[in-house]
Amino acid sequence: MKGLPFNKYSWLTTHNSYAMMGAKSLVGSILLSPRNQEDTVTNQLNNGIRGLMLDMYDFNNGIWLCHSFGGQCYNYTAFKPAVEVLQEVGQFLSGHPSEIVTIFIEDYVTTPQGLSKVFNESGLTQYLFPVSSMPKRGGDWPIVDDMVKQNQRLLVFTSKPEKEAAEGFAYMWRYVLESQCELLIPMLDSLKFNQSINLQEILN
Repeated sequence: MKGLPFNKYSWLTTHNSYAMMGAKSLVGSILLSPRNQEDTVTNQLNNGIRGLMLDMYDFNNGIWLCHSFGGQCYNYTAFKPAVEVLQEVGQFLSGHPSEIVTIFIEDYVTTPQGLSKVFNESGLTQYLFPVSSMPKRGGDWPIVDDMVKQNQRLLVFTSKPEKEAAEGFAYMWRYVLESQCELLIPMLDSLKFNQSINLQEILN
């Protein structure tokens, strides 16, 4: 099907997309955090995943992906610098010019303009869908074909409301609704845009 708004499609999304089985912390510490994935982010995207859930923290003089607790990242919960995974997303978008990817950030970054810096460093800003074009009051999203033509193929949402005005990253719960449902897997979460389900979170 073509010619439909973005919110009329379903997009598979992985939880803690960076937390891969067998991963070792790049700071040299043993990782004590749970792992959720068996594939790299690149392989997830190549296999059809179109949404990534990433936990970002201030750590080690940068922005890192950590599966942590208490709002802080530690050596034993730090997986890798966020820019590395964001660059994987950029490589995928560059090589697949008709694809759209969504990133949900569980945001613990307090460094001023921290998210902006890491997205600029990764080269992803060229693909960002602008917050100003996001629908308000439950309206439909733009047509997917139009998003592709305009090369606005990356949607980024943060859990911090103040970052929408400060850095231009959309506050997640202003645009996304979460519902609980039971399918074959109990408590499988689904995320939906403007009351039209289009993201299913795969919990491994």
